[in-house]
Amino acid sequence: MPVRRRSACALATVFLLAGCNSSDEWSQPHAVPAPVGALGSGFVDPSAPPSPEATITPSPGSWDDVHPGKGYRVVLLTAGTDAQTKTLVTAVHDWAAAEKVSLRTVTADAPSQYVDKATEAIKLAPDLIISAGNALVDPLAVITANHLDRQFLVIGAELAEPTANVTAATWAGASYRGEGLGTSTSLDPASFTPAHADAALRAGAAAVLSRHTGIVIWIS
Repeated sequence: MPVRRRSACALATVFLLAGCNSSDEWSQPHAVPAPVGALGSGFVDPSAPPSPEATITPSPGSWDDVHPGKGYRVVLLTAGTDAQTKTLVTAVHDWAAAEKVSLRTVTADAPSQYVDKATEAIKLAPDLIISAGNALVDPLAVITANHLDRQFLVIGAELAEPTANVTAATWAGASYRGEGLGTSTSLDPASFTPAHADAALRAGAAAVLSRHTGIVIWIS
């Protein structure tokens, strides 16, 4: 009898653990939810969509009506404790809360972790990985090309030669492109305002949701 009781308890424990795992909304693959809304006039020219690696300057607010669908999964991949990165991270958390997306955060605390943490973010199989922090630009330049089935959005920086699955959203004073490559404009930490970060994030997300990927979105 004691043996049977222990067996029953073991079975109950397995059942409870399975129940906990099944309650995790990320535990099963899912289809990417359809976006809600459409891009407004001035984001892109429908008759001449941007070519790969092109830079576009959408009209302010032309992205406002595009939102993630219910159940959209996002991983925030971040590195750095500088004020600029903190501003970007805050913008992502605020956006996720407002849009009711399912957000998880993966933080790399040291250069030796950058590749492993990026791989961890990819293994979570989100609908979108958002990168915040200049330190991640060089690792992502290598990793993203090997994971074309995963969408990436880099905010406040850009990859020098992005593949079709990497979209960047930046502005004057940002746009770091990697070690030794500098930026298309002078780096200005003061330009990393909440307003710039929010606009870049929303415009970039709208582009990804609307399947305009592999481009650089310049916020005027």
